[in-house]
Amino acid sequence: MQKVIERILNLLAFLLTVGRPVTADEIRNTVKGYDQPADEAFRRTFERDKDLLRTLGVPIVLRHTDIWEVELGYVVRAEDYAIADPGFTDEERSALLLAAQAVRFGGQATEAAAIFKLGGAVSSSGAAIAADLGHDLQLLGDLFGAVSERRRVLFTYNDRPRTTQPYGLGHRFGHWYLLAPEAYAPDVIKAFRLDRMREIKIDDSAEMFERPAGFEPRKALPEFARPSEASDPIARVRFDSDVADIAARQAVGAVEVSRTSHSVTIDLPVTSESGFIGWMLGFDDKADIVSPPELVESFLIHVGVRT
Repeated sequence: MQKVIERILNLLAFLLTVGRPVTADEIRNTVKGYDQPADEAFRRTFERDKDLLRTLGVPIVLRHTDIWEVELGYVVRAEDYAIADPGFTDEERSALLLAAQAVRFGGQATEAAAIFKLGGAVSSSGAAIAADLGHDLQLLGDLFGAVSERRRVLFTYNDRPRTTQPYGLGHRFGHWYLLAPEAYAPDVIKAFRLDRMREIKIDDSAEMFERPAGFEPRKALPEFARPSEASDPIARVRFDSDVADIAARQAVGAVEVSRTSHSVTIDLPVTSESGFIGWMLGFDDKADIVSPPELVESFLIHVGVRT
């Protein structure tokens, strides 16, 4: 994934600075990363990179390369790509700086240069208390690439090998989730916590599945972990003993009801039925919903046992 990002940035930098339309052949011979020996391999790589940049809002257009209008070339006009001055007030820039200082990925703070470009200044009062949205940045980048290129992701989860079709990534309550059905059950979207995934491998083949139209990661993320309210229904769930402590730590308001040598029964507040079901699917056959009956029925309908 790092090579893909480097190649795309090289392409964007070249198109922004060359100052004229350039042909695909010139890009192939000039931009680092397009050294594929076969013409077809270059064409596929270049077309995919163009599509990705356009998806990100980069206005790559075709223009004639000279006054004779014989050849067409690609160009990104700086005036079309530059960000307009957002017109932030001093108070708004200060709020943006505070937010940038308070959120980190992988323990890394936001570069001050990003704030300078928006007309802000670094506070002299020091960094704010930071909320680290870490995970391993390399792994997040690789998984993001798998999502965008529709590559299957293989890993071990709850001691079982999985082959998944990644639809999205999401962050909630301090954890990153891979939102994906397993290949054998494409209609059942599960939320896999990244810090519980082991032996992660990404398939070399791209475009191996279709993402459902209108898929929204926020709807597939587990939402049960927000502070519960008195009106929230309570689910009674029986967990296998090897995952019960993990479940109890994840859920706010979990109350242990009983424990045997093989299982633990826990009461959990359900703040979102769809989020709760998505979270339950991550435990596979190591968790059973005991009650209430309407939640059991919703779960069975979701996994296709009921219609």
